[in-house]
Amino acid sequence: MTPAAIVSKLWNYCNVLRDDGMSYGDYVEQLTFLLFLKMAYERTKKPFDQKSPVPSGYDWPSLLKKDGDELFDHYRHTLEKLGQEKGLLGLIFGRAQNKFQDPAKLRRLIVDLIDKENWSMLSADVKGDAYEGLLEKNAQDTKSGAGQYFTPRPLIQAMVDVTAPGPADTVCDPACGTGGFLLAAHDYISKHHRLDRDQKKNLNEKALRGWELVHATARLCAMNLMLHGIGSDTLPLTVGDALAADPGDRFSLVLTNPPFGKKSSTTIIGEDGKAYNEKETIEREDFWATTSNKQLNFVQHIKTLLKQHGRAAVVVPDNVLFEGGAGETIRKKLLHECDVHTLLRLPTGLFYAQGVKANVIFFDKKPASETPWTKKLWIYDLRTNMHFTLKTNPLQRRDLDEFVTCYNPVNRHERTATWNEETPAGRWRAYSYDEIIARDKASLDIFWLKDESLEDSANLPAPDVILRDMIEDLEGALEQLRLIAEDVGADVTSP
Repeated sequence: MTPAAIVSKLWNYCNVLRDDGMSYGDYVEQLTFLLFLKMAYERTKKPFDQKSPVPSGYDWPSLLKKDGDELFDHYRHTLEKLGQEKGLLGLIFGRAQNKFQDPAKLRRLIVDLIDKENWSMLSADVKGDAYEGLLEKNAQDTKSGAGQYFTPRPLIQAMVDVTAPGPADTVCDPACGTGGFLLAAHDYISKHHRLDRDQKKNLNEKALRGWELVHATARLCAMNLMLHGIGSDTLPLTVGDALAADPGDRFSLVLTNPPFGKKSSTTIIGEDGKAYNEKETIEREDFWATTSNKQLNFVQHIKTLLKQHGRAAVVVPDNVLFEGGAGETIRKKLLHECDVHTLLRLPTGLFYAQGVKANVIFFDKKPASETPWTKKLWIYDLRTNMHFTLKTNPLQRRDLDEFVTCYNPVNRHERTATWNEETPAGRWRAYSYDEIIARDKASLDIFWLKDESLEDSANLPAPDVILRDMIEDLEGALEQLRLIAEDVGADVTSP
């Protein structure tokens, strides 16, 4: 069965469960619990003959034997029992709850939809791609907010294509969400290099590392990695706040899309079960500046995570490019201590979170130097006069082909601008360090293309595009106002 057919089969059943009030996110989570139990049982059989990590009496056969209310009670006790275990079981089942309302529908999912497939015998590509398909469908449910943990896969693919990870790389994502960057890096290395046995083992068990703050999202990431054949008894995934401290580990490549917004009002449930609010301000000796701006803190954290000459590709919102105060300090330090060589200006309409104007910054960490390491910043403008929507005109990997070609992954030191006085519509041009540092606050918010919609009313986009852009601009402005209000201690929750 193809990944699309599996996704269609499983997702169609979600529509039945939604009548009982189960959300898309709840459905994917319940699938994760059941798929894990089914695969753990399958791997006790030939040709695997592995010992199951699941305690006897709480395994897949124990679910198959029961029906009705007895099944309901046993499923609930199974989730509670496994959630109390350490290690991998605790990661998958921690704080798990039964979200089914009807025992008959739980029974049908177990017997008719999951048990009939031998998931362990499916290739990693098939079952992994099927699960990715479910995660993408879940992200499309904008009301759930799941989209904030799901970076568009065409963008991830382009970022991985230009950074070109290899067998010797150690790859990190300190805000890994459902694992898209780690999986793409794994896939790239597997397909572009002929790996020996030791290299394959290293890639699957040691080369990748992720952090995720939200346990429910980390659970999905863990399942995603396992379905793609990554990890064994332990997974390269830490549940916790990556910004809380320097982990001590260093990596040759960081690929990430840190969460946008401060989320200072978010309540996090700790491992001890107690609730606490995420810190607004991070103070670390390895940071250049103290700020409550989460994205600026992630930029500083990534600098710390990199080995000397390590490279990074980071999705950041526009405010990282122009914000004053700590933002200016961090940009100047980054330009001096790292080679900030490429900036990709992203169009709107890519992300499931509304009002997002984002960019990708590419930089390499360098040794201490009296002179700035950044000599020339190349910028590709994929935003001006470009219009994408999530449903009717979604971003495709081919839309980034010109950027990848201009980037020149084979030798990025040999690049050719597509913009000059004779070709003013060129989207690729370079700015020297002196030009950048002379800008107000060393702003990297640089654009040069003419907005066609402002030049000629006959070229105005469709009304729905104009309205969408206006909404995104207003929501982006509201987010900035919330950040300012929180910085000055204003209560933005009161009417």
